[in-house]
Amino acid sequence: MRRVYTSLIILNMLSCIILAMGNTKNIIFITFDGLRWEEVFYGADSILIHSDNYTKDQNHMLKEYWHSSDQIRREKLMPFFWNTIVDQGQLYGNIRKGSKTILKNPYRFSYPGYSEMLVGYVDLTRNSNNKENNPNITVLEYIHNQPGYNNKVAAFCSWDVFDFIINEERSGIYVSAGMESYEKGQNNPKIGLLNEIMLQIPVPWKSVRYDAITHNFAKTYLEELRPKLLYIAYDETDEYAHEGKYDQYLNAANQLDQYVSDLWDWVQNNYYYKNKTTILITTDHGRGSKDIDSWRNHGSSVKGAENVWMAVLGPDTPSKGEMGKHEIIYSSQIASTIAAFLGIKYQNKRTVSPLIKTMFND
Repeated sequence: MRRVYTSLIILNMLSCIILAMGNTKNIIFITFDGLRWEEVFYGADSILIHSDNYTKDQNHMLKEYWHSSDQIRREKLMPFFWNTIVDQGQLYGNIRKGSKTILKNPYRFSYPGYSEMLVGYVDLTRNSNNKENNPNITVLEYIHNQPGYNNKVAAFCSWDVFDFIINEERSGIYVSAGMESYEKGQNNPKIGLLNEIMLQIPVPWKSVRYDAITHNFAKTYLEELRPKLLYIAYDETDEYAHEGKYDQYLNAANQLDQYVSDLWDWVQNNYYYKNKTTILITTDHGRGSKDIDSWRNHGSSVKGAENVWMAVLGPDTPSKGEMGKHEIIYSSQIASTIAAFLGIKYQNKRTVSPLIKTMFND
């Protein structure tokens, strides 16, 4: 067990030094694009799952995901979250219980949201989803440049804009995004088949590949190359929400829960990662909840799109389960939190404090 002295910059701009026991040597950072806190904490929405416009084959969907109890409903949708993370980790963002996790950027869509969490502050020039290289250094790039981390940081992302959000060209990080073939482990028959399938199966979204491809690419990389910091960005929940397919949105959320379970099971059965790995999960933005149609949308004009959520599971995270009322936490704190778990001080003139203090305090 190693001792890590982590410098914390508290929100009131005072600073203090805490002594933390640091068992985390690896981080798997995961994002579910546009998955609402409402479904994470309460399962299927009663109005949407009963809507003929948004949910097809309602008998099947009700059997799979519906129950009058909020607790049972959320367990049916995301069983790993509500049987494992709730017992062994922490979940933030249930607004009805006073737990607020909020975006600071005013745009409330993907590129600005991902930049905010990966960089650690809001850059108002990141105001579109265009394929423009991020001028800001992400925590991925920062850690990649630290001693012992070169070529130990990688990203696997369903959306092709991540090449630019992470700035693969400048950072030197391996980023597999969109319809890019996997360039590592070419002798692995599984990867060769996945590369072929990815290009052969029609995808309804021109800038996004299926999450199943992203997941299997990322897990193979984890198995073969043992990164210390792995970022996985899934996307289908957002695509199906924009299309108004609530049934497919629920199916995608359920599948994402299974992906995290698969990763955690593998981690806990691997000598290199077992009891040495923290998984942190969040989303890039919320969605509307004002009326039956607003769930499909997000953006600066959509009330509620600033509300997000976060889940943490690992050897240094006290088992406090679903968090109630606490100080507001922000997506911009995630970058410094990832670094702090690894015992690295990540800061620049705009970086905000990590969440370690919030996670460890009662």
